[in-house]
Amino acid sequence: PLWHLVCSDARGLTPLDEARPSQATLSRLLNCLGTDANIDTVHEGLLRLAIWRWRSLPWIQRPRHVTLDIDGLPIEVFGHQSGSAYHGHVGSRIYSPLIASLAETGDLVGGLLREGNAGPAEEADTWIPHLVQRLAEGLNLAIDQVLVRLDAGFTDNATLEAMDAREIDYLGRLKSNSVLQTQAEPYLKRPRGRRPETSREWCHDLDYQAGSWTSPRRVVLVVQENPDDLLLHSFFLVTNLSKLDYPAEKVLALYRKRGKAEAHMGELKSALNVHLSSTDRGASTVQQVMARNQVSLLLSLYAYELLHGLRCLLERQTRQGWSLMRVREQVLKVAATLTVHARRVTVHLGAAADKWWPTLLRGLP
Repeated sequence: PLWHLVCSDARGLTPLDEARPSQATLSRLLNCLGTDANIDTVHEGLLRLAIWRWRSLPWIQRPRHVTLDIDGLPIEVFGHQSGSAYHGHVGSRIYSPLIASLAETGDLVGGLLREGNAGPAEEADTWIPHLVQRLAEGLNLAIDQVLVRLDAGFTDNATLEAMDAREIDYLGRLKSNSVLQTQAEPYLKRPRGRRPETSREWCHDLDYQAGSWTSPRRVVLVVQENPDDLLLHSFFLVTNLSKLDYPAEKVLALYRKRGKAEAHMGELKSALNVHLSSTDRGASTVQQVMARNQVSLLLSLYAYELLHGLRCLLERQTRQGWSLMRVREQVLKVAATLTVHARRVTVHLGAAADKWWPTLLRGLP
């Protein structure tokens, strides 16, 4: 009734006497948004929301380079929804979506739902380049100003080749194998002198070509020494960043900032408790069920973006740290009443809102 009254051109309260449509159900909404064209529009809207928030920052606070973190987010399902599958590593029946986030601002800019038995990098070779291109266009950045940061499961040949072909900078962890270990063996030696009481590490650049790669790629070997361990630890990073601009130590420092993306996705799961539970509903195909759940996933990312935008605004206004849970419990969960008088709809917020809402309203413009 409120929206019907506000959006009508009729005078006074006469719109309230008109017939209104029946209450829409979530399933009808998901069926409507689950068509191919509408899913693309919903995904574009999520990206535009992040771009709009980025452009609202003062010019001096906008980073000149952005880092796009790509990671998987297993979502457990209860039942036998079409497309879900048991995953041995997770230990439950899941869907396996991909989530993309901006490290510098904390925005979630994309989500791709995949079946539960999908490989870690499945569909990443087409989805990531398209997302990078659209993000660069929206932020008015060149392609080489967007860095893609990946986990070990996404550094397969197809994904790396797709980014190489479009000249996209990337950085990711590489799974170890016997050939890599043999190549790294000469560097797995402790420096001369007494062992330090604290941990230390050092890096080396290697050129490595896997059997499925068409050409060698730059690999950074990271060697770690802990005081209480007899053996040295090592892992590998693969990148196409130049050695001149990004020495090995700088590459390692960039990769270690990936923890921000995991923190953002942890907040997404804890604060919003994302569930994908579309059932088969009669004659629904697997594609229709997956489409409805894709929309549900994107709507959850919309909710995160709105909460995150309010959180950043409150942090700027109050100079305090805010979590998504705190924003939801202390700012959004407040009582309100609506009154209609003299052709005006007035929202009366409860006394619990007096603490933060005046500050929030001052910063909204």
